[in-house]
Amino acid sequence: MYYNPYVFPYQYQYPYYYVKIPMYNDGRQSVFWTSPNQKELVNSFDSFRPFYGNGTIMLTDYGQRPFVININEASKQNNTFRTALWTGNHLQVTLMNLNPGEDIGLEMHSDVDQFLRIEQGQGITQMGKSKDNLDFQRNVYDDTAIVIPAGTWHNLTNTGNNPLKLYSIYGPPNHPFGTVHPTKTDAMAAVEDFNHGDG
Repeated sequence: MYYNPYVFPYQYQYPYYYVKIPMYNDGRQSVFWTSPNQKELVNSFDSFRPFYGNGTIMLTDYGQRPFVININEASKQNNTFRTALWTGNHLQVTLMNLNPGEDIGLEMHSDVDQFLRIEQGQGITQMGKSKDNLDFQRNVYDDTAIVIPAGTWHNLTNTGNNPLKLYSIYGPPNHPFGTVHPTKTDAMAAVEDFNHGDG
């Protein structure tokens, strides 16, 4: 008999042993499980697969369901100004794409805290207590996090030559479930409709 230290159960290892498995599997669930109970957990959500057959991510609103995604890849894949990726009762995740020279637009959310993370590109963020006094300015680039407290005027502008890819987390949600704004013009029109009671 041969001794194999890697056979389950892991007698001498911490029970929450991390096993490195491939991240990209074209939407198919791996047949190799890291624990005996993981198979039942994965199968309970088996009808939900956030990938197309070619390995690209389906960018749609997965809100109200348990959800795991490579947010870096999803952000880089997104080409719309804004796409809601997950909308819950208390939190919302959106993907954004700003073309060179484009900005989000000066705005303020009176009762919403916001978190932005840059996944690709470079820009400048501005914040302040009034829209006429944006006294907080920082250059931002890949892996930068931006935290915007409720009631703070803010803007983000792409200062690079390539698209600025990012994701935004709102608490509570700031856009309707399933929001997709292909362009900034579409986003501004949706806000205008909402403010006039049409949306």
